[in-house]
Amino acid sequence: MRYHGSCHCGRIAFDVEGELDKAIECNCSHCSRKGYLLWFVPRGQLTLATPEQDMATYTFNKHVIEHRFCPTCGCAPFGLGQAPDGQAMAAINVRCLEGVALDGLERVAVDGRSY
Repeated sequence: MRYHGSCHCGRIAFDVEGELDKAIECNCSHCSRKGYLLWFVPRGQLTLATPEQDMATYTFNKHVIEHRFCPTCGCAPFGLGQAPDGQAMAAINVRCLEGVALDGLERVAVDGRSY
């Protein structure tokens, strides 16, 4: 299935392809404060409609995930990084996807505070 996502003001827009059936709910200091529900997909399944230079980037802790956010509205719709096997990945904030019923998603708790 193809999903369309964006930041709040629409400056960052993207499409992502895949089967969304569950989302990661991480308790790290960043995810818990922002209320992220994350869907990890191979980077090739994410298609940007906005040039990367129009986005701001935030990293923290081990600086392995590039959290992309809008410099206008501050919304952070996805992050980019690598899976443990080195594969390029995208962490999609499912709260930024259009038409997704969050109550129908399985939520998988991840203890990110311990990393």
